Amino acid sequence: MKITIQSKDFTANPELTEFIKEKTEKLFRLYDKIISCEVLLKIDKSETKGNKICDIRLVIPGNDLLAGAQCKTFEEATMQVIEALEKQIEKKKGKTNVAI
Repeated sequence: MKITIQSKDFTANPELTEFIKEKTEKLFRLYDKIISCEVLLKIDKSETKGNKICDIRLVIPGNDLLAGAQCKTFEEATMQVIEALEKQIEKKKGKTNVAI
């Protein structure tokens, strides 16, 4: 289980990276075929308050799962992305069970 966190144009504090690792590890427990998780954090240059962007890519056999969100905080964006990926994993598990 490999988790890579990249922050573009800023340095993420240790509390944020620990929070992200903790939340993404739950995805590994949901679906054992996940090879790695790639997290990209960015700050949008717009003047709006919701300018924190979190994109997560789950590398799995076949097609990778991707999700992204833009919110006021990275924690909030991360939670939205995790929820979206949980739904995608459930769909993928459903398709896999049908194929067998």
